[in-house]
Amino acid sequence: MAAPSRLVSRLTLVTGGGSGIGRAVCQRFASEGASVVVADRNEQSANQTLELLSRDHTGQGHMALEVDVSSKDSVEKLVTSIQRRYFQPPSVCVNAAGITQDEFLLKMEEDDFDKVIKVNLKGTFLVTQTVSKALVSAGAVKGSIITVGSIVGKVGNMGQVNYSASKAGVEGLTRSAAKELSKFGIRCNCVLPGFITTPMTDKVPEKVIDKLTAIIPMGRMGEPAEVADACAFLASDDSRYITGISLEVAGGLFIG
Repeated sequence: MAAPSRLVSRLTLVTGGGSGIGRAVCQRFASEGASVVVADRNEQSANQTLELLSRDHTGQGHMALEVDVSSKDSVEKLVTSIQRRYFQPPSVCVNAAGITQDEFLLKMEEDDFDKVIKVNLKGTFLVTQTVSKALVSAGAVKGSIITVGSIVGKVGNMGQVNYSASKAGVEGLTRSAAKELSKFGIRCNCVLPGFITTPMTDKVPEKVIDKLTAIIPMGRMGEPAEVADACAFLASDDSRYITGISLEVAGGLFIG
C-alpha cells in the first residue's frame, strides 16, 4: 500500500514514463504526493500517462514532455523546461527510458548494438549529469537519482549482448555517480528488475515466458508496480542513508 505522504512537495522526473515500468513509477509517485514530470520520446504515450496520475494532494502539478535521452540538447531542453515551469530542478529523477534490439552475437548488426548503448547507457549518463548539474547549481540540499538496470546486466542473457552490456554499464555508472555526488547530498541507486510484464516482454513468445517463469523461485513474472515500489522507497527519506546500491526486484531469479 502506498504511503500517502512520503513524496509530498517533491518534484520528480521520470524518463520512459510513457509505458511499462516508467508509467508505473509515475503513478506511484503521484499517489504519494509528488509532482511528476512524465518524459518520453513518444509524446502521445507521455500524455496518456499524464491522464492517469492522481492529483489528490495540495500543490500537485504534473506535466508531460517529449525527450530523446540519447541527445544532450534534448535532455538539456527538458531540464530547462522543467525549471521554467516549476522554478526548481527535479529533486528526484528516475532513468527508466530503455530499448531492446535483440539478436544473437554472431548475427547482431553494429547499428543495433549502438542504438541500445546510446539510449540505455548514454541516455542514463546524460540525464543523470544534467539533473545533477541543475541540483548543484540551485544549491539543493538533497536529491535522489534512481537508475533502472536489469538482472541480466549481472548475469548476461542469450540474444542480448547489447542490452546486457548497457545495463551492466548503468550499474557501474550509478556506483561511480554515488561516490562523486554524495558530498552534494545527492544519492544514486540502481534498481535491477528481473522479468517484468511490460510492452517489452509482450514480444517474447509464450513458450519462452513459460521457461523463464519455471526458473524464477517465486514462480511468476513481476509487475511494473513492484518495481515502482522499490523506486518510491529509494526516492523517499526512508532510504536517506542509502546510496550506491543495486536493489534486485527479480523474484529471486539468479540468487547467488
